[in-house]
Amino acid sequence: MLADAIRKLFGTAAEGAAPPEATSPAPQADSTHLAVCVLLLDVAYADGTFSEEERAHLEATLERHFALPAHAVHELIVEAEEERKQAIDHFRYTNVLLQNYDVGQKMVLAEVMWSLVLADGAVNEHEHYLTRKISNLLGLEPGYLSAAKQRASERVSGSE
Repeated sequence: MLADAIRKLFGTAAEGAAPPEATSPAPQADSTHLAVCVLLLDVAYADGTFSEEERAHLEATLERHFALPAHAVHELIVEAEEERKQAIDHFRYTNVLLQNYDVGQKMVLAEVMWSLVLADGAVNEHEHYLTRKISNLLGLEPGYLSAAKQRASERVSGSE
């Protein structure tokens, strides 16, 4: 009896119980992918709404940049939404990116953030602020951020 209680406490299956793999949750998303997605969702929600244009843009961007199938992108967004609801700041996510991204990758992320902001056709003050804040936390110089914004603007205006 005591052994069963100890097994239960430490998560090991007692005799006759379902094997651990049958009750374990689905695998979690890659921490870098999750960090990027949480930050992008925060940018998308910065103006108070997450528009269909922004959602479509986010999904296409995650598929393209992370080479993920549509169902994996959907699962990543769902997991990132839950993370975002519990997050108290951006440090946890920017720290993951500081450890795993070089300057070039951070520049691409800044451009993706700006293209997401521009996806619905308007730049809100809060979106602008949050994009700058995240870029600063990632250690990007203001000139890099301006260049990323310019490239995103050109890309958006060129696709219309």
